[in-house]
Amino acid sequence: MATENADSAATRLSTVVERMSDRELIVRRTFNAPVHLVFEAWSTPDLFKSWWVPASAGLTLLSCDMDIRTGGTYRLVFKHPASGEPMAFFGTYQEVTPNKRLVWTNEESPDGAVTTVTFEERDGKTFLTLHELYPNEAALEDAIAGSAEGLPEQFAQLDTLLAAKA
Repeated sequence: MATENADSAATRLSTVVERMSDRELIVRRTFNAPVHLVFEAWSTPDLFKSWWVPASAGLTLLSCDMDIRTGGTYRLVFKHPASGEPMAFFGTYQEVTPNKRLVWTNEESPDGAVTTVTFEERDGKTFLTLHELYPNEAALEDAIAGSAEGLPEQFAQLDTLLAAKA
């Protein structure tokens, strides 16, 4: 059990999760891979499926449909063993600039955020910033606990995928 805690602490140290305002959450991390590989992991459904769901969540990603273009849509369908019905997350890509920026809406709820992910090359590595803008403070409060725990784990899983591709 002590090893899990140490691993979790190490993962959190490399992913910075910050509340920027009553409606904004920023997550930053540097990946030891070039921008094109990190962007590919975000924009290729088979790769995205392999790292997006935190392993500790107990969820299964049943389907991952992504039309990665400005105006395109996405739909992710998850199943948890404890729930009867699958749950879907879906939205529209507002901006897709390959190897630079992804912006999408989260339309499964009126409280869904607009998510912006930027990819910046720094000495052969990728500095990634994920910015979420929620419609109100209550929506951010509902989301922040999951993001603070889940995103560091997801990004560690992405690190593992990128290391295997290198």
